[in-house]
Amino acid sequence: MKIETLASGYGLIEGPRVDGAGNLYFSDVTNGGVYRRRPTGEIDTVVPKRRGVGGIALHAEGGIVISGKNICHVKDGETRILFAREDVPGWNDLFTDAEGRVYTGSMLSSPFAPAEGERKLGDCYRIDGEGRATVLYGGVSLTNGIGFSPDGRRIYHSDTARGLVLVHALDDSGRARPLTPIRVEGGPDGLAVDAEGGVWVALYEAGVVARFKPDGSPDRRIALPARAVTSLCFGGADLRDLYAVSADNSDDPARGGTIFRTRSEVPGLPAPFARI
Repeated sequence: MKIETLASGYGLIEGPRVDGAGNLYFSDVTNGGVYRRRPTGEIDTVVPKRRGVGGIALHAEGGIVISGKNICHVKDGETRILFAREDVPGWNDLFTDAEGRVYTGSMLSSPFAPAEGERKLGDCYRIDGEGRATVLYGGVSLTNGIGFSPDGRRIYHSDTARGLVLVHALDDSGRARPLTPIRVEGGPDGLAVDAEGGVWVALYEAGVVARFKPDGSPDRRIALPARAVTSLCFGGADLRDLYAVSADNSDDPARGGTIFRTRSEVPGLPAPFARI
């Protein structure tokens, strides 16, 4: 399987998201900044310096929604805060549903703290509008990737510190009922769901992206030339381009955080626009 290297030289890359023109948005959590890689390879700075951006969504009115110390919409250099809490120091990965609402997890302990240490448990929030949010469930030790099943009836949510992808069923009112989680070795980080309901998970400690069937059983693995694989997304005209990002590069450590691209036999699901 061919694996391309599209860019390197970053710290901990996160939040990959591809728009309809083939531009890839991504963040550098440790060094700061949100960037856009054009299909021709040029890279632009979209949001300078901002650290801790673990998730990115495209907004229906242009610009992007990003996480960090708050959840905000950045468009043409202007920032509109969508949601923040004084008792939440940071927010990590995020995703959108078909209605354009934003789902994200609160981080109450440092993501770089030892996994075996005691962590303050965070929650999953659904941001319904500017300044308005609903807590769907709690008990998330280290929040990471979020995604939905093709019918929107299940939400998947990586809890890296516990080695689980949490699974909840959503009813018509949006209430969440816990289902059996997917147990994942190697530190589940970012995730994406494909058109057949397969759940693709970046394994931070294993150097792979792994696909799990809707019933949670392992299906396939793609090894990458990096150990700390942090996130992934689908893109391309047929949604079969699979982008994966990392915090390192095992072929050449001097490259640091790297963006890879390969191909998937199964197309991914399109990521809905944020509309709040």
